[in-house]
Amino acid sequence: MAGKDVLKINEIFYSIQGESTYAGLPCVFVRLTYCNLRCTYCDTEYAFYEGQEMGLDEIIARIKTYQCNLVEITGGEPLIQPAVYPLMERLLDNGFEVLLETGGHMDVSKVDQRVKRIMDVKCPSSGEAEKTHWPNMELLKNDDQVKFVIGDRKDFDYALEVLEKYNLLNRCPVLFSPVFGRLENGQLAEWILATQKPIRMQLQLHKYIWKPDQRGV
Repeated sequence: MAGKDVLKINEIFYSIQGESTYAGLPCVFVRLTYCNLRCTYCDTEYAFYEGQEMGLDEIIARIKTYQCNLVEITGGEPLIQPAVYPLMERLLDNGFEVLLETGGHMDVSKVDQRVKRIMDVKCPSSGEAEKTHWPNMELLKNDDQVKFVIGDRKDFDYALEVLEKYNLLNRCPVLFSPVFGRLENGQLAEWILATQKPIRMQLQLHKYIWKPDQRGV
């Protein structure tokens, strides 16, 4: 495991943001290595172990070469590596807008309050729903976002129960995304419309622009 000023980086790349309310915007992605979940539909298994160690100065210098103010820290699960916290703080201090995509199973209380946290709450078909760290729900800010990846009707009903229990729709944007290739987009859209709730449906835009399994986009 990398040290306090070093991170194991899987890839750093410049692309179109494919998810969240920021979808469609140019964004620099910093993908960290390692994940302690094994979701059934994972599309970034290559980030479980692959990567190279980089110091914070080197990472920030690379990010600056793209001349883009929006940066997303993702993985894997980025909160596994301790140096992610000073990385985010330094990026914020340098004027970057920072998004963090996290699996929802690790404590987010130490994340700088200026970071926009995109928290993925795992549904039953992921195989990892029981690992959700529920105290995170009480820490959500109005500029955070909660994402549910929906594979079937059971997942959808589960997500609705979580919305109600934690009053999420009154706290921050809520995103429902179909498991790519498993649930039809139209089916999820119909379910959302039937609720008459302000749930935002999202597709993984990058998988429609480029090949679904293409890396670095």
